[in-house]
Amino acid sequence: MSLPPLTALRAFEAVARHLNFTRAAEELGMTQAAVSYQIKILEERVGMPLFMRRPRQIALSEAGARLAPDVTQAFDLIRNAFADTRDGIGNQLSITAVPTFAVQWLGQNMGLFQLAHPEIAVRIDTSNDVIDLAHGDFDIAIRTLSGPQGKGMVCHLLVEANFTPLLSPALAESIGGVTRPEDLLKLPILDPQDEWFDIWFKAAGVTGFSAEGRPQSSMGWQSLLGTAAMAGRGVSMLTPILFRDEVASGRLVQPFDLLATAGKGYYLVYPENRRNVPRIKLFRDWIMEATAYMRQPD
Repeated sequence: MSLPPLTALRAFEAVARHLNFTRAAEELGMTQAAVSYQIKILEERVGMPLFMRRPRQIALSEAGARLAPDVTQAFDLIRNAFADTRDGIGNQLSITAVPTFAVQWLGQNMGLFQLAHPEIAVRIDTSNDVIDLAHGDFDIAIRTLSGPQGKGMVCHLLVEANFTPLLSPALAESIGGVTRPEDLLKLPILDPQDEWFDIWFKAAGVTGFSAEGRPQSSMGWQSLLGTAAMAGRGVSMLTPILFRDEVASGRLVQPFDLLATAGKGYYLVYPENRRNVPRIKLFRDWIMEATAYMRQPD
């Protein structure tokens, strides 16, 4: 029996993975109608429906469920074959990292990896977006997660996203110093609606904090909040290990040892089936050793 058209198989693999024609079409750069047409071609070749159409959702039929794993595996083999070829020719490592970790640690230390491995070209993208590492253009992601994700992905904890208030020395001195957690309530708060403030103040046994009546800033990224804090604009709730240099130089002060947590951390993530790709293995081993000090108890 001859193979079905590759375009039809590619459309089936994407729809089976997303269980959504629209998302599959976006990934493939096709219209939804074109994807539906390719699925129709494949169903005619198989002689039975591959999907069950339901209101606002689809599901794999029995035949589709039997076919999907083998088709996905076949495309993974093709992708990995081309990736292995690229490893031998270009040897480019593509990393997508959340902005805070990219600015506060990766950008400052990436040169050390490249000195150790000059044969590897590195491309870094800063993004919080969910990335499909198994089928996208990136080798590795660094993301803020609550724990390992499973689903064929390997996740290594780089550093726990613990947090505590940091502020400029000048701002602290503006009220005669910050000696008690309650003193922070007298000062401007950056991103007061951030849940980290509620969590930390409760851990410190402080009542009375509210975002109501405070300026509603929303910077989001710790790197931006840290810059604003150093400029004396307010108190920021930050992960202190990522601002170690700023604290050591006196640009920021950490008034209290108390660290709170929302149960998240910065994780290195890559597909299980690519764990032994040389450039991924070299970077994994390097960054796990380079960040080991951030995982050690004080």
